[in-house]
Amino acid sequence: MLLQQNWPNNYTDTSIAVMVREPLTEHELRRGELLGQALREARGQRSMVEVAAAAGISTETLRKIEKGRIPTPAFFTVAALADAVGLSLDELRRTILTGQTPPQRPRISA
Repeated sequence: MLLQQNWPNNYTDTSIAVMVREPLTEHELRRGELLGQALREARGQRSMVEVAAAAGISTETLRKIEKGRIPTPAFFTVAALADAVGLSLDELRRTILTGQTPPQRPRISA
C-alpha cells in the first residue's frame, strides 16, 4: 500500500507530496523467496541468460527474483517467466503455496 506524505518546500509556500510504500510483511518476503525458488527449480539446466531472454527481462532481474531480492515482481514479469520455464501460472502458484518442486517438462526446441 502506498501512503502519501507531505514534505515542506523551503523555497515556496507549497508542500511536496511524496508517495511512500509500506514495508513488505514477513509473509510477502517469504512468498517472494518461494517464487524465486520455484522459478529456479523449474529453470533446471537452462542458463539464466536463456530464460531471461525468453522472458524479455535482464539476467540481473532474473537473478534478483530467483534470490528473493525482488519479492513482488510485476504480474507480466511473473507470467513471462512462468511461460519461459514451461509452467502455467496455476502450477507456479500451487508450487509456491505447497512448497513442492514444480513439475519438470521436457524442453521443446523450435
